[in-house]
Order: sequence, then structure tokens, then C-alpha cells
Amino acid sequence: MTETETIYATEVTELGPEVAEFLEADLMILFAEGAPPELAEISVNHRPSEKREAPPVPGDVLVIQDHELRITAIGEKAWSNVLQLGHAVFKFNGASEVELPGEIYIEEPNGLDLTELVVPGARIEIRTEVSG
Repeated sequence: MTETETIYATEVTELGPEVAEFLEADLMILFAEGAPPELAEISVNHRPSEKREAPPVPGDVLVIQDHELRITAIGEKAWSNVLQLGHAVFKFNGASEVELPGEIYIEEPNGLDLTELVVPGARIEIRTEVSG
């Protein structure tokens, strides 16, 4: 039996004025509440509720509300940014190698409208499957 374990869980609290443009370009930038104003403008501001030290790996799942998208690549600095700042850069491009060390790549959303999913109150999680 396969179960899931939550690696990271957070709730969207506010969207910066430029977020919709980024989401339409399949890019989501998270920043925990209290981000500097210039970063808050482009960020999905959020309040983390759960996080583990060990980073996710390709094959783990990003869940936005009830929609699951697989992680395809994760940069070497991405997880420390998440743990220290609540900061993450998600690109929904399905690539298997990251261009920058702070990025996390996710499979393409294939028709999902990220601007409808990423709204205040939305829950965002990263999960991994564990064998039971």
C-alpha cells in the first residue's frame, strides 16, 4: 500500500500585483510573509505550517489545492531557500535539469489555469510517496 508524506505545507495569504503575469507564464515565486516589498510584488506570499529538513526529489508531487503535478528537477540551493526564507521558484516546464540552483521544475500544467488555483486561502503542499 502506498501512502504519502508531507514534505512541505503552506497556505497562500496574499498575491503580489505581478503574480498573475508570472503564473500565466508558468512561473510561481513563493515568499513567506514578511518579504521585502520589492519581492512581495512578484511573490505568492504564504504562511508555512509544515516542513521537513530533507528536500524533495524528482518524482515527488507539488499539490496546489487538489491538483497534483510531479517535480521533474530541483536545484541544489532550492531547498535551503525554502527552509530559511520560505522562498521558492517553481517553473512549470517539465525540464529534467535546472538552469539555476534555486529553481524547482514541475511538469507542465497541461490546461490547468494556475491563476485560478493560486489564490488567497489555497493550500500548497509538496508530498512524497512512502511504502506502507
